Order: sequence, then C-alpha cells, then structure tokens
Amino acid sequence: MLEHVQFRLLRLAYSGGSEPLSRHVYSGRSKLQLLLGQDIFNRIEGKTVVDFGCGYGDETIDLAEHGAKQAVGLDIREEVLDAARAKAGSLSNISFLKAEQCPRAFADVVISLDSFEHFADPSSALDLMYDLLAPGGEVLVSFGPPWLHPLGGHSFSLFPWSHLLLSERALCRWYNATKNTDIGRFEEVSGGLNRMTVAAFEQLVATCKFSDVSITPVPIRALRHLHNGLTREYTTSVVKCVLKK
Repeated sequence: MLEHVQFRLLRLAYSGGSEPLSRHVYSGRSKLQLLLGQDIFNRIEGKTVVDFGCGYGDETIDLAEHGAKQAVGLDIREEVLDAARAKAGSLSNISFLKAEQCPRAFADVVISLDSFEHFADPSSALDLMYDLLAPGGEVLVSFGPPWLHPLGGHSFSLFPWSHLLLSERALCRWYNATKNTDIGRFEEVSGGLNRMTVAAFEQLVATCKFSDVSITPVPIRALRHLHNGLTREYTTSVVKCVLKK
C-alpha cells in the first residue's frame, strides 16, 4: 500500500523524470581539471593514459588533445564506444576499446571519473586497473556523490535523500514509467548503481593490490563546516583517491 501511494505521488510530482546531476556543472569547463586538479594535463603529458569507464569519450578526447601520448577509452558498452569513436573523428592518438582488447602493463596513468559508484564489481575493476598499469604507474580516481550524500541516489534523487526515504520499489516503478524500462532494483539502472559509501570504498582499497594509497573525502561546500568523522558519509561531495603501482 505504501509503495503504491509513493509511486502515485512520484508520478504526479515528477512526471517528466529527473535531470542528470551533472547536466550543467561542467558546461564550458574541463571536468578533468575540476575533479583532478588544474595540473592534470601537465601530469599526463607525453604519457599513455587510460580513461576507465569512458562513456561517450569526452574526457578521453580532452586527454588526447591536451598532451597525452596515447589516450585509450575503456567501456563495457559497445554503443557508447561507437559514439565516442565518431566523436573523436580523425585524432590519431586516441582509441576506444573494451578491456579484453587491451594489453596488460602498458599504461602510465589510469583515470577513473564518476565510475566507482556504478561498477557492478568494483574490486575486479581495481584489479584490472592494476593489471593495465606499467610498474610505477598511478590511478587517479574521483567519484561521487557517494550513496549517503543527499543526492547519492543519482537518477533516483528527486529531492535530498529521496533514495533513502522512499521505497526502492516505488522509485523503480516511477523510473520504469518515465524511462520506459523494466528494473526492480537500483543496481539494474543503465550504467549501474552499487550504493558505494565512503567507508565501503576505503574497505575496498584496503584489500586491493596497490600498496601506496591516498584517499580524500571532499566535503559539500555548503556543509564543509559540518564535515567530520561522524558526518562525512552525509556531507561528502566526492571521494578522490590516488593509487600507485
């Protein structure tokens, strides 16, 4: 009964669906520089760089155009790889592949942006990143918002913490009705959604193959004065991490 009431209210209030959280954030700006620092292009200059979970290839192209010796975009979805190849045009220092098509120990840098909250098997993803890197290489990670962030439900975040306050079944019914899909759990949404928290990510990297790890939870700007060890799950905007092989 509660599920049905919530579903009906969602249909009334959000009949047009929801906008992606990043729709306007990166307009006219470099996502790589915003998430990984202004010096990112100096950091990757002359290097072979893997964009792990590249999606439609915008950041891979940015890497190829700003100093990378070779930029390789990896994704599991052939349709987005095809779109990325078309977008890259005649760039000669770029390629878009599935992971099984890549050699091992060939990359100097692996970049992962807004992906760790989506991987179905994040531990295997970390292992693969390790295998792709040459000795001395590094992984640069930035992902968010984490699961307990006010908008950590991504497409299901219709208002702050709606993904925690409302029934998962009601939200999935609403999503199906607005997106013409058929999912029953958050994990089944296109691109995946694995409910990654700050603590879960820390536990993940604590047991990975990388021995040199640095993790930085970055607070939501408006809540930075409330950000501490007790509140960080709810006040962390993105999680940044550097892992070295």
